[in-house]
Amino acid sequence: MVVTRFAPSPTGYLHIGGLRTALFSYLWAKKSGGEFVLRIEDTDKARNSQEATDAILKAFEWLGLEHDGEITYQSQRDEIYAKYIKQLLDEGKAYRCYMSKEELTTLRETQMANKERTKYNGKYRDFDGTPPEGVEPVIRIKAPLTGEILVKDGVKGDVSFQAQDILDDFVIARADGAPTYNFVVAIDDHLMGINEVIRGDDHLSNTPKQIVVYDALGWDLPKFYHVPMIHNSNGKKLSKRDGATDVMDYKEMGYTPAALLNFLVRLGWSHGDQEIFSMDEMIELFNPKDINKSASIYNTEKLDWLNAHYIKNTPNDELAELLSAYGLTLTSHDKKEILLDTLKERAKTLKEMSEMVKEILDTPSEYDAKAIKKAFKGEPIPILNAFGAKLTASEAHLPSEYHSLMEEVVAEMEIGFGKIGMPLRVALLGKMGGPGIDVVMAVIGREETMLRIANAISAIS
Repeated sequence: MVVTRFAPSPTGYLHIGGLRTALFSYLWAKKSGGEFVLRIEDTDKARNSQEATDAILKAFEWLGLEHDGEITYQSQRDEIYAKYIKQLLDEGKAYRCYMSKEELTTLRETQMANKERTKYNGKYRDFDGTPPEGVEPVIRIKAPLTGEILVKDGVKGDVSFQAQDILDDFVIARADGAPTYNFVVAIDDHLMGINEVIRGDDHLSNTPKQIVVYDALGWDLPKFYHVPMIHNSNGKKLSKRDGATDVMDYKEMGYTPAALLNFLVRLGWSHGDQEIFSMDEMIELFNPKDINKSASIYNTEKLDWLNAHYIKNTPNDELAELLSAYGLTLTSHDKKEILLDTLKERAKTLKEMSEMVKEILDTPSEYDAKAIKKAFKGEPIPILNAFGAKLTASEAHLPSEYHSLMEEVVAEMEIGFGKIGMPLRVALLGKMGGPGIDVVMAVIGREETMLRIANAISAIS
């Protein structure tokens, strides 16, 4: 059974790259009938934030990525880590290092001056003398000094590291007893039964250290998949401006969970030329062995296109519920179907759609000056009055019925359709753009339509 995990540090928001890693891990576990677990790596007590932890959990809830079992918090596992530190000390696979910060600084400065790689020199590796006074020791693991450490990676293939080039006896517990990242990650992954690790390739350099911990404890290694980074259109690291922002910001911007997940699964993975994937299809088709070896490019236009697709295919009742997050109450609106059917063809995001809805439902408080100048050239007031008279005498209800009234005015006054269409559009919406005005009138109704015509005539008179 495949067991994967997502293990964020609650020191900031959950960003888009982290979410993609979580999605890949989730899909692979679900495809195999395995488990996807969530671990909060909160050992850095100085930088941890409960707010960040809450934001991570909210993002998972919004996206519908359900983890299996209870959430694991590393901050609650100090006794477990202490047990394995003691085991390694007792077995002679780790040792207490009494080198002071000043000595370490001097050592590094000397190595840099000699153009050597900065690393601990092993001074206390086999120390059996009297420890210096006044120095609280750190605990270092005995790493191999020579030879090769091979990372068998499901994305990159075999990656070889020379021990003398990348390792020293790295710290596994600080002077205050706090365990370090690479140590606790290896401990937790083993104890939680994680047998396949999918993570960003910025962690590849950590993997040899974690392998050292596994080997020291006699444990089998998990399968590793290191996923290339997401870059912007210029091939550089993604920034906030490009989209590397809090996942929950995507909700605020009006993206749907389905669109965001569909977008992310295609960043570095593909299945032929298919672009649209349901969650069931993602689970059925995804395999981490098919992840691209090169970095993927973040494309806002692709995300907008996908989001527009999902909006168009969302049932109106569900769409009305989604739009309620923007202060709209449409679930009981008698023209909900006409309104949403029209706008879902035009909107890229839910936020954009909510603004379109408000433009239709809210009586204009002001009018675009350029639109007024263009639409009210000539003598539009008699035309609007003629239309208002027909509207008063009618029982128009559907867009087609409002359109017929406009055609009657055009025919009787022998004018072009623009002569009534443009001033009527500005009267209804306060601007030139927007959906069909027959739809707008059908949605707001006859009384509101006549009120807006009267307001516009008053404003320009």
